[in-house]
Formats: sequence, structure tokens, C-alpha cells
Amino acid sequence: MSKFYFNEEQESYDAIVVGTGISGGWAAKELCEKGLKTLVLERGRMVTHIEDYKTAHMDVWDFPNNGRPSREDLSKQEKQNRTGYTTDASIRDWFVNDLEHPYNETKRFDWMRGYHVGGRSIMWGRHSYRWSDLDFEANKVDGMAVDWPVRYKDIAPWYDKVESYIGVTGEKLGLPQLPDGQFEPMFELNCVEQHVREKVSENFDGRVITSGRVAHINSDKQFDGRTRCQHRNRCSRGCPFGAYFSSNSSTLPAAERTGNLTLRPDSIVHEIMYDADTQKATGVKVIDRITKETYEFKAKVIFLCASAIASTSILMQSKSDRFPDGMGNDSGELGRNIMDHHLNVGAGGKMDGYEDKYYKGRRPGGVYVPRFRNLGGKTNSKDFIRGYGYQGAAGRGNWENSIAEMSYGKDLKESILKPGGWTFGMGGFGEVLPYHDNKMTLDYDKLDAWGLPTVTFDAQYGENEYKMREDIKIQGVEMLEKAGLRDVQPFDGQSALGLGIHEMGTARMGRDPRTSVLNGNNQVHAVKNVYVTDGSFMTSASCVNPSLTYMAFTARAAEHAVNELKKGNI
Repeated sequence: MSKFYFNEEQESYDAIVVGTGISGGWAAKELCEKGLKTLVLERGRMVTHIEDYKTAHMDVWDFPNNGRPSREDLSKQEKQNRTGYTTDASIRDWFVNDLEHPYNETKRFDWMRGYHVGGRSIMWGRHSYRWSDLDFEANKVDGMAVDWPVRYKDIAPWYDKVESYIGVTGEKLGLPQLPDGQFEPMFELNCVEQHVREKVSENFDGRVITSGRVAHINSDKQFDGRTRCQHRNRCSRGCPFGAYFSSNSSTLPAAERTGNLTLRPDSIVHEIMYDADTQKATGVKVIDRITKETYEFKAKVIFLCASAIASTSILMQSKSDRFPDGMGNDSGELGRNIMDHHLNVGAGGKMDGYEDKYYKGRRPGGVYVPRFRNLGGKTNSKDFIRGYGYQGAAGRGNWENSIAEMSYGKDLKESILKPGGWTFGMGGFGEVLPYHDNKMTLDYDKLDAWGLPTVTFDAQYGENEYKMREDIKIQGVEMLEKAGLRDVQPFDGQSALGLGIHEMGTARMGRDPRTSVLNGNNQVHAVKNVYVTDGSFMTSASCVNPSLTYMAFTARAAEHAVNELKKGNI
């Protein structure tokens, strides 16, 4: 990708895309490839693929303090550091300065943000799983929130399209709760992971351990200049090989190749303009991040892809006589139903044997245990609804035996060269229900550096999540003990919403404009030329990583928008 803006900046376009992350990159690609002159606006700095991955080839000793943050570093990123890793020197600059980008918490909410071209597509965990009708029908079956206006059959072709383009590793399992897809070869399990897989299969009906389905190239197939994974496991620094999918290595260059893309970084979108006579949006208002100059850009169709909280903030600020409480907020649901996935709970233990075996390379994804709870029959729980999966891995410690006080000289050198014993750990990722009272609001008394209102979070786990966490621990311990591990212990870090970095649901889609913000095509019910295709639209959360679903819905919405433009409907 060029360092500079593509095409000459103008005032009017066919389409405007707000955001350059997972969803924004896909919207840009699809709209540009379908012939629309498209302006893509990013509030953060420019990031050029390969050239701007400054730490991609650095080792720990290349950083001051071995990469550990100083007190000054932590003072700037106290909230970003809640993940436990975002302030490491190798990736620190991908996450925002909390002092420059403040937000407010009625209840703790861990909002992890990356303001730059590519957004969190540079730092994402890359696990990519399809939803099933178990997920799309869950709200209706359980009587929670509102029903999804779509089903798996509506999205399946778009999952096919996205997987074939980005490259997703995996094995076909034939599980109804986790549909198979278009897969690259899966990353192989190591010997202890394979052992645990076999023992779990022997002792538990219907439970499967597989390799994580991750958006990495693991073959010699050509993906527009991207090459296969090198097993460096430095993914969050930015991959110079393009092995994993990101907007910077994939969708934005595809959009650029069409000649239809204009990319404008350092552009903070804060309002969508509305024409009451046509009942359409006419464009967006922008503040330049650096100069603080203001601009207006016009377009026939607008895609909000700034991330769930940011896109909903824009809708909330887009007030008019028609929408005094924010664009599309006739239902009062804008900003409500915040979801995430709860995590940092599971089990781990030690594995005897296999001391003569090791593994090669650093695999970019571990093992995955698909949901096995509340699928019907004996799998149903009396204590909670919905379900969870596990992510985990087995490995060998390298330094455990090198710190004994009496170890020195020849013995010390030999102990450093010998890897430690095998351990296996796995943590649950559980579904969070769409509670109406979990919400975000805007505080106009606390403004940011650009004079815009700051976000206030008022959201928390419910009883269902806490009961599910207990089951995650119990089942994790039982599986590892049955697999022959010793010293198996549960853990529960008591995480808060946001820590999963899968915020969802603030502008949910639904069948009824009286209870939802968007329709089944991701359009704002009352403003048909505004589409929202990031995590905002999610009506429930499932228990799997959501990014693949965002991409599928975005590609689907882009086709719908182009067809509606051709018909003159928007």
C-alpha cells in the first residue's frame, strides 16, 4: 500500500467507509471492486504494510528493559495494560494512550483500542469460527432480547467467500454447533496435545480437541502476495510475510488496485449528516486529528465500521429534529445490549512422559475445544444457558531448572539447554447474554482533545456468566485429569467485560424497528443508506470469536448496498 492518499481528495463519493479494521477493510474491498468510488476514513495514523512493522524482526534484548514497560509507560496505558500484554514494547504503539483517549467507567470495562490504518486487524487473535443456527436461533429459543433476522443459510455463502479469500486453517469435524468451512491445512498438534485429544475423545462423548481455526496461510496457495506462515509467533507486531489476514496486507491493497479507493487517515468522523426530505444520510463530518480542521464529505451510501463502541458513538452524536436521541434510535436500543466474551477461567496441569520429544517452530494458534454444553440431552445444564469453548496449548518450560541456588558452572549450562517438563493449560471463552441494562452513554461534560463527548460504560456480567464460569473450571479439571495430567488446578482471574476485546451489540439488528436499530441487511431501519457492519450489529454473542462473522456480514451488506444503489432504492 502506498504511504499516501490514493486518488485526489474530493468532496463527494459514491461510498464512504468509516474505519479500516476487520470490517472496514472488507467494506472498502467489496465496494471498490464493485465500481464505487470510495472514501475510507481512519481516525488514526497511516500504517504501511511491512514498512511500518517496526518491531517485526526485533528480539527481546533489542528493547530497553527487555521490553518491560517503565512506570511512565504504564501511566499512559493503565487501562490498555489490563490485558496483561499490551504494554510490551514490541506491540505498545499499536494500543492507544489512555491519557489522550479517555473514557469513563460506572463499572469496570476494559476497552482495548488501536487507532491506526488497519485497526485491530493487526493485533487480533485470528481465531475464525462460523456460527451455526444454534447461535442465530438462541435468543428466540431462550426468550432473550430479540430474534436474529437471519439464519445460517443466509450467511453460509458469505462465510465461504471470506474464508477462501483470507485463508483459515482447520480440520473438518462435522459438528452441527461449529460448521466446517473452506480450510487451509490445520496446524499440527504437538505430542502432548495429541495425547490429551485422544484421552478426551475416549472419556467424553461428543467432546473434541482440534487445532485452532486461525486466519493464517498454511499452504503454498497464492493469496495476492501473501505467503505462508513462518511460525515466528510475532503476529501482533505486524506480519511482514502477510501470513495472517489483516486489512493492511489484504483487503486495503485489493481496494487500492481498483483505482477507486481514496484513503484518508487522521480523520475523526463524529457525525453523519441527514436530509429530512429524502430521509437519507448525505455524508459525514470530520475533524482532522492533527490540525483539528473540520471537513464534510458527501456520499450516496455510508458504511460504519469503526468498531462497536466507536460506530455507535457516531450514531449517538448524529442528532437532528428527526433523530433527537441519535440517528436510528427510534427503538431506544442504541448503546444498549453490550456484549463480549468472558474469559480468563479454566484449568491447567503437568504431564509426565514425552521428555524425549519437543516441537518445532512457534505455532500461531493453540488447540480449540468446541462448545459441548446445552446442545440437547445430557449436555444440557440446569444452571445456565448457552455455552463456551476452550482455547489452550501444551508446551515445555525452558528455564525452570536453571534458577536453583546451587546450580552453577557445567551443571547450570546443561540445565539451561534442557527443556522443562510438559504442561497443558486451557481457558474458556464463554457467551455473554445481551442484557438490556448493559449500556454505553456519552458524557458531554467530559470532552476529549477534539471537543467530542467521551464514552461512559455501565455494564457487567450477570448470574448466567458466573455460573458458566464455575462449569468451565469443573469441566476443565475433569478433562485434564482424565487425560492423565497431574497437579491439575483450576484458575479464575475474575475478568470484566471488554477484556475479551470482542465488544458487540450496541446497535443490534432485528426484525422490528421498535426493538432494534438495524434490519437484516445491516441497514439502519429509518436511514436505508447507512450500513453498520462491525460488532455493533450483533444481536447475541455466541461463544466463538466474532471477526469471521463481521467479515461475512460486511461482504453481504456491500453487495446489498450496490444492488440497492443500482435500483435507486438508496
